[in-house]
Amino acid sequence: MVAITALWLPIVLAAVFVFLASSILHMATPWHNGDYAKLPDEDGVRAAMRKSTIPPGEYSVPHCTSMKDLNDEMKAKYEEGPVGFLTIVPNGQMKMGKFLIQWFLFTIYIGIFVAYLTGRLVPAGAEYMNVFRVAGTVAFLGYVGAAPSQSIWKGQKWSTTVKFLIDGLIYALLTAGAFGWLWPGA
Repeated sequence: MVAITALWLPIVLAAVFVFLASSILHMATPWHNGDYAKLPDEDGVRAAMRKSTIPPGEYSVPHCTSMKDLNDEMKAKYEEGPVGFLTIVPNGQMKMGKFLIQWFLFTIYIGIFVAYLTGRLVPAGAEYMNVFRVAGTVAFLGYVGAAPSQSIWKGQKWSTTVKFLIDGLIYALLTAGAFGWLWPGA
């Protein structure tokens, strides 16, 4: 068993590697440019939404609070459409600094769980590939374990989900490499 405190360096280094890789994937390449489509008549839709002063949150359209509300009128709304999910964030330009800090903290969070589980399953002095396999599996589950649910339940394009799975694989490989490289000796 390896104490989590002995793994602070691979936790931080893996977070830095993942942060840099995700920055390259999302900002320096066109890899994710097609993840979202523009609404037809975007200005008209935005004007209609502004009239409703929708507070930030997640919404479903049409909204049915329970199965007992699924009457003929509600079924007609579903048939009539549109049917979808909507996320509204506060007005104003996106504050990338806040998002990037939260993302980095999330990569640390994943690293802590990778360290905890790998430290419990792999002894000190283990071979690189043994550490790599366990750390990579835990990291992959942490980064993208729930990604398919976006396509299953919220209608996200499967092509976008596949891109996020590939991103997660890259992040997991970088994390596994950092842990395998810096794994404590016996």
